[in-house]
Amino acid sequence: MKNILTILLLSITVFSYTQTPCVGGFADIYPCNNMDLMSFMPVADFDSGAGNDSWGWTDPDTGKEYALFCNRSNLAFVDITDPVNPIYIGKMNRTPGTDPNTWRDVKVYNNYAFVVSEASGHGMQVFDLTRLRDVSAPPVVFPQDAINDSFGSAHNIVINEDTGYAYIVGTTSFNGGPIFINIQDPENPVNEGGYSVEGYSHDAQVITYNGEDTEHVGKELYIGANESSVVIIDVTNKTSPIKLSEIFYSNTAYTHQIWIDENHKYLYCNDEQDESFFGFNTRNIVFDLSDLDNPQLHHQYFGTTTAIDHNNYVVGNELYLANYRAGVRVIDISDIDNNNMSEDRFFDTFPNDNSANFDGAWSVYPFFESGNIVISDDIGLFIVRASDLPLTTDENELLTTNLYPNPAENIVHISTTKNIEKIEVSNILGEKVITINENFSDTKNYELDITTLNTGIYFIRVNNFKASKFIKK
Repeated sequence: MKNILTILLLSITVFSYTQTPCVGGFADIYPCNNMDLMSFMPVADFDSGAGNDSWGWTDPDTGKEYALFCNRSNLAFVDITDPVNPIYIGKMNRTPGTDPNTWRDVKVYNNYAFVVSEASGHGMQVFDLTRLRDVSAPPVVFPQDAINDSFGSAHNIVINEDTGYAYIVGTTSFNGGPIFINIQDPENPVNEGGYSVEGYSHDAQVITYNGEDTEHVGKELYIGANESSVVIIDVTNKTSPIKLSEIFYSNTAYTHQIWIDENHKYLYCNDEQDESFFGFNTRNIVFDLSDLDNPQLHHQYFGTTTAIDHNNYVVGNELYLANYRAGVRVIDISDIDNNNMSEDRFFDTFPNDNSANFDGAWSVYPFFESGNIVISDDIGLFIVRASDLPLTTDENELLTTNLYPNPAENIVHISTTKNIEKIEVSNILGEKVITINENFSDTKNYELDITTLNTGIYFIRVNNFKASKFIKK
């Protein structure tokens, strides 16, 4: 059954999925529990070979939500305000002169995106996200607004939005430890040193601490996933960082990523290779940070599959875990004080199996107030929502398209509920065969000449909204 589903998946990834509820354990071909598929955009839509990391941005002026989708070749910007009808606004290509790369990462501060990659010579790109507001004919290619080329390749970027500092990790500087960059003036970033004592950091989180340990309240703390341990560094004074503690745990394979809860008490850690090395199910390690100078192991959670855990984030009482071949798992952590964690729902982007391999859900962005959840996968961008969370999009703002006659031989009449600005027709292979971008005389009606098309199935997309199917006789 799983193999058949994979064959089907490979045969249809050129298409964009639209809203599909989770019924009977599946949303279309994707296994699920209490999570619905809103839409899916294949990585080919973004002119790239594979996806990787992701983040998000909410425009403070318009309230629109944007997925920032990293891939081998570029950073793509997708308006997901209406999650059923996402709009690909455009992309910022990788730093000129650099090669495509498997690792690209983005974070956001003060309406700017900051992008790094492991590509040699890439540096840190800076992009003004407010430029996404004024795109009349998407998708477009945006140039970068600034570049910090004081370093070349980097594995990741971390930002403390409270202080306006970016921390670049996994470079060849400072033994792979964090580089401190002041980004308070986003288009003029300033390097302010780094920290090399604890060696390479693969990922990190930097917070302004406000937890139970009163000795350290108000301090800026760097929490690093350093391959074989977790380190906690006071980086309030960039010229004189202070190590507070280092956390070790049993059955260590590769300490990959960490995230702290909203009360700054519990730290959730994933080890990227322990499932493969030791043969147990997905493991999440939880540390109690009540005493930052002496953190303690609090709990180990074992999931329902053997898949690799990759990135995890906390929103309220839920842990969102990008779990590679097991998709995204949402874990209830409301009773973590009593060592209780339980899986509440999931959406599996890799239908074939749940084995410990590096395919499937790379990352998840669960921080949009609307409840829209971004999953970045190597095959593309998924937008999902909890099944019991109603859509909040104003239906009056959506575009409805009616086609008649259908099937048609020579002319298809297009009638819409919003002004027509662009019409695209694609064949069943996803190839565009007609594109019309003009000043339409009747802004809500159009007679489309299809006499040149071969007999078959086609899809009409108006203004980049959801495509409608028609048959050419």
